[in-house]
Amino acid sequence: MRKFYLLLAIFIAALNLRPILTSVAPLLGTMQSDLGMSGLTASLLTTLPVLCMGIFAPAATALSDRLGLERTIVIALLLITGGTALRGIVGSVTILVVTALVGGIGISLAGPLLSGFIKKYFPTKPGIVSIYSASMTVGAALASAFSIPIYDRSHHSLTLTLSCWAILGVIALLIWSAFLRNKAEQKRLVRSRLPIRNKRAILLTLFFGFMASMFYSITAWISPIAHSFGYSPSSSAVFLTLFTIIQVPVSLIVPGLVSRFGKRRLFLVLCSVFELIGIVMLLFHLPMLPAIICLGIGAGGLFPLALMLPIVETNTSEEAGAWAAMSQCGGYIIGAFGPLLVGTIHDYSGSFHAALLTMLVIIVAMIGVQLLIAGKKAEEGAGS
Repeated sequence: MRKFYLLLAIFIAALNLRPILTSVAPLLGTMQSDLGMSGLTASLLTTLPVLCMGIFAPAATALSDRLGLERTIVIALLLITGGTALRGIVGSVTILVVTALVGGIGISLAGPLLSGFIKKYFPTKPGIVSIYSASMTVGAALASAFSIPIYDRSHHSLTLTLSCWAILGVIALLIWSAFLRNKAEQKRLVRSRLPIRNKRAILLTLFFGFMASMFYSITAWISPIAHSFGYSPSSSAVFLTLFTIIQVPVSLIVPGLVSRFGKRRLFLVLCSVFELIGIVMLLFHLPMLPAIICLGIGAGGLFPLALMLPIVETNTSEEAGAWAAMSQCGGYIIGAFGPLLVGTIHDYSGSFHAALLTMLVIIVAMIGVQLLIAGKKAEEGAGS
């Protein structure tokens, strides 16, 4: 029963890490027209939380050392839930930007600490990270898919549509409140430090950055790419939904396979090759559906493996949290500029060809980093 409760806590916490971001994307055009929002401000609603996820990630270890792992995750959930709920009070541009900042800080704290939580309670089962990654993907997909229907059913109420996802946060806080009653956690004598001089941790950060830049670039631009190929706007939007849905089963399966059989290098490179194939298919204007499937398989496998690496590379929950904080700090900052780079190249070249070639180079660089990361220690940890 305790194991089930711990898994439920991981699932419900991770479910809250993306709706404040993905619920905005389908409504950006509507918000611009209703609130008189500029394109730059509209882009901040998605870019700002991602930057926060990187910039404030190191604070997670400091707070965890002072307050405790579980209590810090509760604070993170409070920030995410409060930021989401605040969008239901006043529908203004200022509130949207402020809540994007608050929610991004909450996500930056919860993200790395959930890796530490898994290391603490499931030290020999890093494959549990599949629940973390799959739940995060489900949360993102739910908010993205249902924002427009909720907006239509609520008589075009932006405040209700954007704030209703706070319900998930309330449920999470009720479940995590049990950890606040635990008085057994003692003050730590050893303080966590970011492994800024550890070569493997630096490689992990680079990998996370390449992975995130690809993910956010595909998420932001796959629909416009499809539209430029002659697909209708509705069909182009379906491709984005399909890209997200494919990731759910893949993110559940891949970590379990790696935990059972090891071969971390094989699965890392294999997932990257799927992304490589998908981009090559887009370069040659081949049918979009198989390209989207390849991209979804690649992204769905790479993200949970990026979350798993800090767990298998470290010995304690404090170390795992510190490694995850560092990788997510640098990784999300790099990832936030991926869509910007693709958009800039597209603006200068007038087509997506040069941008897709750039994405191809990023994937090749990512494979090179993966081959350096997945050394003997990682392989042994994966198979333990």
